Amino acid sequence: WTLSHTKKHCPISMKCGSRRWPGLQWPSVHTYIQVFSLIISLFLTIIVFNISVSVIDVPESIIPIIYRFFMFSGIKQVSPGGLFMTLKQLIYVLKVAEVGNMTEAASRLFIAQPSLTHAISELEKELGITIFIRTNRGITTTREGDEFLGYARNVIEQADLLEERYKRGHKGNPRFAVSCQHYSFAVSAFVEVINLFPAEEYDFILRETETYEIIEDVSHLRSEVGVLYLSPHNQTVLEKVFRKNDLVFTELLRVAPHIFISNTHPLSDRETLSLEDLEPYPYLSYEQGSNNSFYFSEEPLNALECRKNIKVRDRATLFNLAVGLNGYTVSSGIIDSSLSGPNIISKPLDTDGEMRIGYIRKKNAPTTRYCSAYINFLKDKTGASQL
Repeated sequence: WTLSHTKKHCPISMKCGSRRWPGLQWPSVHTYIQVFSLIISLFLTIIVFNISVSVIDVPESIIPIIYRFFMFSGIKQVSPGGLFMTLKQLIYVLKVAEVGNMTEAASRLFIAQPSLTHAISELEKELGITIFIRTNRGITTTREGDEFLGYARNVIEQADLLEERYKRGHKGNPRFAVSCQHYSFAVSAFVEVINLFPAEEYDFILRETETYEIIEDVSHLRSEVGVLYLSPHNQTVLEKVFRKNDLVFTELLRVAPHIFISNTHPLSDRETLSLEDLEPYPYLSYEQGSNNSFYFSEEPLNALECRKNIKVRDRATLFNLAVGLNGYTVSSGIIDSSLSGPNIISKPLDTDGEMRIGYIRKKNAPTTRYCSAYINFLKDKTGASQL
């Protein structure tokens, strides 16, 4: 507002925009945009820095306004400390992380490599962190870079949801990732999520992997949720690792250890099996790579001294060996026959102990609709929803 006051005009009779106050002007459109930008920037800052607000918490009447300003006016997210960050920069960083090479990333983004390098360097400078380490062999991500990439993916996911809903003709490309131990019920829940949210295109990831990798994936937000178990033998160590990585474990249910064997196994007619009964047969377990310690074992009784041991990396191989060699493994007893087929059956194991089946998530991480649905399906598949 500007005001040119002359002695001829009385302040008491001042009227905005009247001839009596020719120096009094309405704000320009640019001024309105600047003021509104500050309001939108505050909202976007909350999203970017994960202060327990998500798009679905915002009144629907506000979302179209936010979307139009955010997507079409070039407004940047602004933190209280003065940090500027654009969606374009986040896309750049994610692409570089995906291909691991600055030249290739620039080519796929259709920009010059110096421009890409400058944009990322400016972002790192403003954030005060190092996202990438550049070497002659290529680009690797730092630990803090991994964490930043996880949050960046969530921001892009939120932007895609806005675009999917409010930009005419746009079709979103959903993203969701799960890391889990080798549980058929975890795979079945993943299938249910895809069926619940049908789309022409999507980028979903399911990693049946080592226990330590599950923790790493969720810690660095490469996966939204990780499915694993705790037992009296590994609980102290794993809970310490969870705390160190800001992870929260949520229990679904508690079960006694069971044996998985083939339906043609010589002991398949027994109601309950003991370790002595199983001694003549090969013990099958999942390899844990460089973290192949008892605490990261997928089998609750991995400290067993068995004469015949076979380690595998995938569930299909383990089940094939269970059929072909009359092998056995120790697990939760929860099996989805619709995916695993009728060849593998579960038998209670006559031993003490229990397994706490559950999932881990990054503390305070935003929850997408896919993650919420997946957790609900996990509860259904394990029977936890009925407890």
